[in-house]
Amino acid sequence: MEKGNHSCGTDFTLVGLFQYGHTDTFLFTVIILLFAVALIGNITLVHLIRLDRTLHTPMYFLLSQLSIIDMMYISTTVPKMAANFLSDTKTISFLGCVIQAFVFLTLGASEALLLGFMSYDRYIAICQPLHYPVLMSRKICCSMVAGAWSSSSINALVHTVYVFQLPFCGSRIVNHFFCEVPSLLPLVCEDTSQYEHTILLSGLVILLLPFLAILASYARVLVVVFRMGSGKGQSRAVSTCSSHLTVASLFYVTTLSTYTQPHSLHSPGRDKVVAVLYSIITPVLNPFIYSLRNKEVMGALRRHMG
Repeated sequence: MEKGNHSCGTDFTLVGLFQYGHTDTFLFTVIILLFAVALIGNITLVHLIRLDRTLHTPMYFLLSQLSIIDMMYISTTVPKMAANFLSDTKTISFLGCVIQAFVFLTLGASEALLLGFMSYDRYIAICQPLHYPVLMSRKICCSMVAGAWSSSSINALVHTVYVFQLPFCGSRIVNHFFCEVPSLLPLVCEDTSQYEHTILLSGLVILLLPFLAILASYARVLVVVFRMGSGKGQSRAVSTCSSHLTVASLFYVTTLSTYTQPHSLHSPGRDKVVAVLYSIITPVLNPFIYSLRNKEVMGALRRHMG
């Protein structure tokens, strides 16, 4: 295949999630509403945790970091998608595409690692409560967050630099609503099968390992709770764990399906739907699943609302 011109001044064209029409206008409106709900929910949660001293604990510190990531995560894709839908142009500059891909990879990996740390926090709190102040000290919590951000940034930088130095074909039409590494690979004018093994390895380390850790920690938590013999405590634990696992599974399963498949098996239509689940739906659900079902958060909210 003939190599295309790979100049940094050449723009990409994003096909987008929608085309023009009544149905797509309705779906676009729904996504904008979800975007607003995600911002309001996560901002409220971060502000509440900062104001209320009863929420100044490791669990809520990690939860506030998750909310910050979710706000940035959904803001990386939806505003540009909205601007392209409302305007005649669907282009994104080369530099804009690089930045969007890097930020999205960084935030996605940070969320994956942070969700794993949050399950570890719950495991220590319930299964080893006497060691909790030592194992989840403020220093350790800050180290967890710093580790998640730094490792995710390095991972994203490596992938972004490598992908955008590859030669792209003449048609730079990205069949997606944002610049995501898997959606850019079909535009590359050389064999990327070896590089896809690297993506698979990154996906297994950053996505699969934390997901397995979450499943193991919640399984252990449920075992400990059921040994206590309290019917009310058991039902509450099952309800809480199931809701947390549902949201975590939605995020991990969808991202794994995108980042662990070779691009030859990808379907643009399916990829867009899956991307909506982990880039838009998950940031909307997280603040409600992790807070509205929590008596301490709801108590703090009622206190500050008078």
